Amino acid sequence: MLEQIGKEAKIQAKYISRLGSAEKNMVLLACADALEANVAYILEENQKDLQNIDPTRKAFSDRLMLDNKRVLAIAEGLRKVSRLDDPSQEVLYMKTLPNGLQVGERRVPIGVVGMIYEARPNVTVDCFGLCFKSGNSCILRGGSEAFNSNMALVAVLQDKLQELGHPRTLLQYITDPSREVVRQFMGLRQYVDVLIPRGGTGLIKTVVENSTIPVIETGVGNCHIFVDESADLERAIDIIINAKTQRPSVCNACEKLLIHKKIAEDFLPRICDAFAKHKVEVRGDGGIPATEEDWYTEYLDLTIAIKVVDSLDKAISHIVQYSSGHTEAILTESYQNAQRFVAEVDSAAVFVNASTRFTDGEEFGLGAEIGISTQKLHARGPMGLKALTTTKFVVYGNGQIR
Repeated sequence: MLEQIGKEAKIQAKYISRLGSAEKNMVLLACADALEANVAYILEENQKDLQNIDPTRKAFSDRLMLDNKRVLAIAEGLRKVSRLDDPSQEVLYMKTLPNGLQVGERRVPIGVVGMIYEARPNVTVDCFGLCFKSGNSCILRGGSEAFNSNMALVAVLQDKLQELGHPRTLLQYITDPSREVVRQFMGLRQYVDVLIPRGGTGLIKTVVENSTIPVIETGVGNCHIFVDESADLERAIDIIINAKTQRPSVCNACEKLLIHKKIAEDFLPRICDAFAKHKVEVRGDGGIPATEEDWYTEYLDLTIAIKVVDSLDKAISHIVQYSSGHTEAILTESYQNAQRFVAEVDSAAVFVNASTRFTDGEEFGLGAEIGISTQKLHARGPMGLKALTTTKFVVYGNGQIR
C-alpha cells in the first residue's frame, strides 16, 4: 500500500509542478467553497471523534474540536493562500559571468511532502493548500483520534479535485493507524522528499530518530516571557494573560514566566492574582514548588511556571538552558535590553513587548502554515509557501567549454 502511495505521489508531483498559478488559485478557491458547503457533514464526522476521547482532556479536545466558525476559518485560510504570490517559479537572480555564461537561481517545489501529525484537523487542509499552491504533492498521516474528521476533510478536497479534472491523488491520506505503517512511511526515502512531524515531543522525537527521509522538526513550544525591571507592568499583565490563556492548548502559548527581582515584590502578587482569576495553576515562585522537569515541560494547559531572576543575563541563561527554541518574549522599556535579548536569545521567533501568541503563519502574513520549525535547516519559524520550495541553478551558455 505505502509503495503504491509513494509512487503515485511522485507522479503527481510532476503533474502539479506544471500547473500555472491561475489554475492553482482557482482550485483552492473551489476547495474553500466545497468545505463551506459541507460544514454539516464535516462537523458530524468530527463529533464521532470527540465522542471517542476522554472529555477531561480539555486541551486535547480543544485541538480536536471543530465548529462552524473553525471550519469557515479553515476555508478562509485556503482563500488567503490563493491570494499569495506563487513562489514555485520565482527567479532569485540572474548574472553574466566573464566567460559569458548566464547563471541564475530559481525556486522550485520540493516534490513530495509527507506529514505525520496529531489531533489537529485544520492541519489536513493547511497542508494541502500550502503544498498545492507551492507545487508539491502530499501524503498525510494524521492521528487516530481525528480519523473521522480528517477523512471527511480529505474526501471533500479529493472530490473537488476530481470534479475540476485533476487527480484525486494530489492529496493522499494513509488510513492505516498502526505504528508499523508509520515506521514504514518513515522509510519511503525514494518517494518522499521531506517529512514534517507536527505534534508533541514524543511524536517529533520518534520521527527525527527513525526517519530515513529528511525531517523538518516542528512544534514543541516551551515559550518564555521575561518581565524586565523597566517593563510597563500594567501592559505586561495584559500581554502575559493573553499569551497564557487566550488558547493554552497551542504551541505558541506562554509556558514560563521570568520576572526581574527588582520588580518581583510588586509584580509577582499582581500577576498571580490575575492568573487565579483565569484559573491558571502557578508553579515555582508564587505557587506550588516547581520540579526540574517543570522547566522543560510544554504544559498545553492552564498551568505556568514562574521564576524570579536576578538580571537580564540570568533570564537569557535560563532560556538558553530550558527553551525548545520556539518563541520567547521580553517586556521592557529599555531599548538596550530589548536589543540584547533579540541578539542573544536564539529561538525561531523573538518578541519585544508583544504576546507569544502571534507566532503563527497567518498572523505573520503567510496565509497559513504547515508548522513552526524549531530547527535551523532548511526552514525556521512559521513555514509558509517559500518553506515548501527549494532552489536550483539554471545556466544559459552559447557553446562554452571548460
